[in-house]
Amino acid sequence: MGSSSSFCNMTSCFKCWFRWRRAHCFLSATPLFFISSFLILISISTLYAWLSFSHYELRPVSSLGCKEDNEGSWSIGVFYGDSPFTLKPIESKNVWKSENAAWPVANPVITCATVSDAGFPSNFVANPFLYVKEDALYLFYETKNSVTLQGDIGVAKSIDKGATWLHLGIALDEDWHLSNPYVFSYNNQKSSGTNNGQVGIWFSSSPLGPWRLHEKRTNYNSNNSFRLRTGGRTFVYNGSMYRIAQDSGEPYGRRLHAFKVEVLTKDKYKEVEVPLDIEESGKGRNAWNGARYHHLDVKQLSSTEWIGVMDGDRILAGNYVQRCILGSAAFSVMVALIILVGVLLGAIKCILPLSWCQKDSGKRSDAFLTWEHSSLLCSKLRLFCTRLSRTCSLLRGWMKFNIRAGRVVLTSTVLICLALLCTGVKFMYGGNGAEEAYLWKGQYSQFTLLTMTYEARLWNLKMYVKHYSRCSSVKEIVIVWNKGEPPELDDLDSAVPVRIRVENQNSLNNRFKVDPLIKTRAVLELDDDIMMSCHDIERGFRAWREHPERIVGYYPRLVQGSPLSYRNERYARSNKGYNMMLTGAAFIDSTMAFERYWREEAKAGREMVDKYFNCEDVLLNYLYANASSLRTVEYVKPGWVIDMSRFSGVAISGNTKVHYQLRSNCLLKFSEMYGTLDQKWKFSDQ
Repeated sequence: MGSSSSFCNMTSCFKCWFRWRRAHCFLSATPLFFISSFLILISISTLYAWLSFSHYELRPVSSLGCKEDNEGSWSIGVFYGDSPFTLKPIESKNVWKSENAAWPVANPVITCATVSDAGFPSNFVANPFLYVKEDALYLFYETKNSVTLQGDIGVAKSIDKGATWLHLGIALDEDWHLSNPYVFSYNNQKSSGTNNGQVGIWFSSSPLGPWRLHEKRTNYNSNNSFRLRTGGRTFVYNGSMYRIAQDSGEPYGRRLHAFKVEVLTKDKYKEVEVPLDIEESGKGRNAWNGARYHHLDVKQLSSTEWIGVMDGDRILAGNYVQRCILGSAAFSVMVALIILVGVLLGAIKCILPLSWCQKDSGKRSDAFLTWEHSSLLCSKLRLFCTRLSRTCSLLRGWMKFNIRAGRVVLTSTVLICLALLCTGVKFMYGGNGAEEAYLWKGQYSQFTLLTMTYEARLWNLKMYVKHYSRCSSVKEIVIVWNKGEPPELDDLDSAVPVRIRVENQNSLNNRFKVDPLIKTRAVLELDDDIMMSCHDIERGFRAWREHPERIVGYYPRLVQGSPLSYRNERYARSNKGYNMMLTGAAFIDSTMAFERYWREEAKAGREMVDKYFNCEDVLLNYLYANASSLRTVEYVKPGWVIDMSRFSGVAISGNTKVHYQLRSNCLLKFSEMYGTLDQKWKFSDQ
């Protein structure tokens, strides 16, 4: 009896303690729900951002420059042609600049980074004007100051016909916005001016005036015609005058138009539109001028050569504000749905505390009317909360979560919240959506993408070409066709030229075959069953430009031990180093690598590659290591990689055990032929 009574007392005490704990709990259900929801959403958004956004800085410039701007991200490119109507971008001319690691130089040649790195913070550069003096080119342009947020007139100089530019400084800076510079020489003096937003025809016997307004075309305002606003200086070609005009419709600055002036006298004017064939990229936002271009200035350098400078933008005006609005809207709807979930779960109750509406027990004072008014508002608020609470109770009663329909509604609401969260994070923090190229030594460049395939992998190839042809720095795609009937080029959706090189023999050695038609120094050897982001491709290209003598890739291996045995990437990471880079995804110097691979001393190695139908990448690593005592490989960590061979089932490495054994045999043979891979390199944060 005694022990039973004692147990009952202990039970009663525990119940009392539990009731006291519930009554005095630090957090009630509502704050606990909001805090837990906040922590969960923060965790999910952080994970989403980590998986989706690049972790690497595009431009290591001053913190004041190259900021996102609602007017756009304009930059300037150079074009060449034998006439002003056949202009091609500078990369088509195949200009190589070793001091800038640009093989070839690619547009844009002047960006916000060009100006910001020189000590003049800039958000963008636009509206270029070219001035030629002897062998030097001077480029005047609008640069939007990152501090004052208004336009100044900057100037840069080139002594190599526009391939590279040096920003000299700010030529004109006023208290108001400046744009569209115009520079001319008269009486051994140089003068400049800017636009005022209107178009008209004036005539004078001197560029310094006085000017008289034309009778037939007087003071046109640029807002009244979408093809009227000037898009560059007029020029003369084959005895005729031409005018460049902006397409000022919606969106602003979308394209340029050319007009031939047929009649121009003191009292007559007539012009007709003529084709202006400017080469447009199919890469969309990944191209520097993929969204719009609105100013072109052309100049004749010789009887057979014209040069043009044109601005371009990868996004439309208002993109920054639009993303902020859409992101805020997504977050707002998400918060509303979270509150709805809390109400459905019973964690949120619309009950107004009594203490909020207690009457004043003191004496009446001069503030009585104010108190009476606030009391009335409090009563109305209490009535509203009471009705809302009843509605929520009815909703919870109708939406029972112990049945399937209730669980489906709750799950759907939570999934919608997560989708809105990711959408909001993408709009607010994901940038403009472009996968841009990386600058190196103030210059952009391009590379050739090369893959080897055959007819059984055609479905892979189509997806491969469509994806990678949109990467910013891809100049051309070369498909080494080893077996079967090659596809028609029209079957491939590509934003860059595609060339199919049909081989007579099905050999892996064809991957490194000397190809004089390749116009870039850099070649990305990339298997057609590997998918990764353009961000990671551009990052690898940037690393290769810094060290073009190395094999820069994404699949490291470590070869060591006795006897030598081929192992996967996990082994290299567990030993904290690597000394080999697989060329299924790697940048190489096309001239050096291909010539080295096809030398006479590599013949025995090539024969082994044909014998095993494997190991061509292993052989190239040995040839690199044998030719230099310096570092020959470098690893770039990709954000994500999808191996499509797992879905196709046609990879030569499908049987892992056999594949590894063949490669182990190659290691033994190649080490006897070409020496060992002694040097080991640590993984970095590249």
